[in-house]
Amino acid sequence: MARLLPATDVVIIGLGWTGSILAQELTQAGQRVVAIERGAWRSTATDFPTTFAQDELRYHIRHGLFLTPAQETLTFRNNATQTALPIRTWGSFMPPNGVGGGGVHWNGQTWRFNPTDFRLRSHLTERYGAASLPSDMTIQDWDVSYDELEPHYDRFEYLCGTAGQAGNIAGKIQRGGNPFEGKRARGYPTPPMQQPYAPTLFADAARDSGYHPFPQPSGNMSQAYTNPLGVKLGPCTYCGFCEWFGCGNYSKASPQTTILPVLVRHPNFTARTQCEVTRINTDSTGKRATGVTYTDAAGEEWEQPAEIVLLCAFQIFNVRLLLLSGIGTPYNPATNKGVIGRNYSYQTTSGVDAFFTDKNFNPFVASGSVGMLIDDFNGDNFDHAGLGFVGGGFMGASQTGGRPILGTLTPPGTPSWGAAWKQSVAENYLSSYSFNTHGSSYSYRGNYLDLDPTYTDPHGRKLLRMNFDLYENELKMSAFLTDRLGEIVQKMGPRQMVKRPRTGPYSVTPYQTTHLCGGAVMGADPKTSALNRYLQSWDVPNLFVMGATAFPQNAGYNPTGTVGALAYWAADAIKTKYLKSPGPLVPA
Repeated sequence: MARLLPATDVVIIGLGWTGSILAQELTQAGQRVVAIERGAWRSTATDFPTTFAQDELRYHIRHGLFLTPAQETLTFRNNATQTALPIRTWGSFMPPNGVGGGGVHWNGQTWRFNPTDFRLRSHLTERYGAASLPSDMTIQDWDVSYDELEPHYDRFEYLCGTAGQAGNIAGKIQRGGNPFEGKRARGYPTPPMQQPYAPTLFADAARDSGYHPFPQPSGNMSQAYTNPLGVKLGPCTYCGFCEWFGCGNYSKASPQTTILPVLVRHPNFTARTQCEVTRINTDSTGKRATGVTYTDAAGEEWEQPAEIVLLCAFQIFNVRLLLLSGIGTPYNPATNKGVIGRNYSYQTTSGVDAFFTDKNFNPFVASGSVGMLIDDFNGDNFDHAGLGFVGGGFMGASQTGGRPILGTLTPPGTPSWGAAWKQSVAENYLSSYSFNTHGSSYSYRGNYLDLDPTYTDPHGRKLLRMNFDLYENELKMSAFLTDRLGEIVQKMGPRQMVKRPRTGPYSVTPYQTTHLCGGAVMGADPKTSALNRYLQSWDVPNLFVMGATAFPQNAGYNPTGTVGALAYWAADAIKTKYLKSPGPLVPA
């Protein structure tokens, strides 16, 4: 029997980016907020000191910052003809664990989606006709526009101190920026990061090819910065230990370095760590959330009543908790009906490896989001007529680190160990480079999430089952992007070049990205979306679901900037609309 706790105004499940933003906004609005986080508390000074934070073995190979499969895992299959099996070692993606969530170990790549990304089905149908889309593609419009989100993108970027060069301020194209971006009210809060040698050469080759290179928007500080909450961040040291690592220099935007130092001082905020929420509770009607049930580190069960429940966990865990709590209709791929688990999507990446004889790229001088990129082939920035696919992505030279385990690029045919491998590593370490594309992942009827009928967790609850594969549209897109990238790299004069387009079937083994999206998406129709335009549950109006869970499909960008913008968008709706008149904010 769960022990009943005193009621609070708001309970937040998960204390990563979205949980921290919502907690800060609502405590400032006078609400009593309790945040419940499955992992441990993490602070920059004590958890990421530079004396051991730059340890690839500890954090990447041994997954020091990530969820362990023993805590929670999921099962995977490519399609319904296969039997799903549990994931026992993380590979393709790395689920976060602990205070700060994915904001602790991200690279800092901070993007805004294109205006057309938010009305994707409408836009593509208008430009190319409905017949241009595969019959089993389930992409849809978001029911929120870029213009509506622009002020909230701005808030997130200024919270983070994002470094970059604006490309479009109030409709006027800016020299050196991304000319394809949606218009913004003002420039980035800090200037672009200093570019290493390889990104500079790539930009020259791209410009010679008629494209429009620009510096990557970065959540790593190009200079010292104080954000609107008064929290100070320091300049990046270009150590190259960003992805999979916490930053001990206070140089990477994270909840720890932007929000938590202020949030923890609010007397109306409480954080409970190492406590796992096992269920969102509802009343007898099933139409109102009454709070949550959670288990603490000692195995004791507690019930936390609340007037508002905010689901702010990682994408797949949001979906699983909704299914386990019986909120919303589970998706059925056979009938294409139901909404929880529908429109799961990912990211479609590829690359070009190049080997030079006369270059020294100093790969260890790096940052999680330093590089020169082009957006000429992202989204619908180019004409897709006759190409056989829709979608796209950015591409370029991003120098994220020359770390000793993974930063050892060798040409094809090199032995995987021994003296010949060592010699090849020594010969190529400074003069090789991996260029990359980062493409969209559109949603399909056969890509979805549900509960596994066989496997359970330590609490006896069904595991989440991931059903996902790469479709012809994404494979064609990846081949096209990789060819265009290869043409630019060839202008740089490599002695050898290896193109690596994405191929199927999808595998959960090699790392790709942690950009998992969808499963409880936002939209205008309750029949095809779990959430309305304010990320409010259609079925349970005092439940709001944050994060990339709400994406109807994923664009050709990293999702974090849009996740942050949506969190501020939802927070504003809760403060200005819901608290004044609790109930559905959009008629069903």
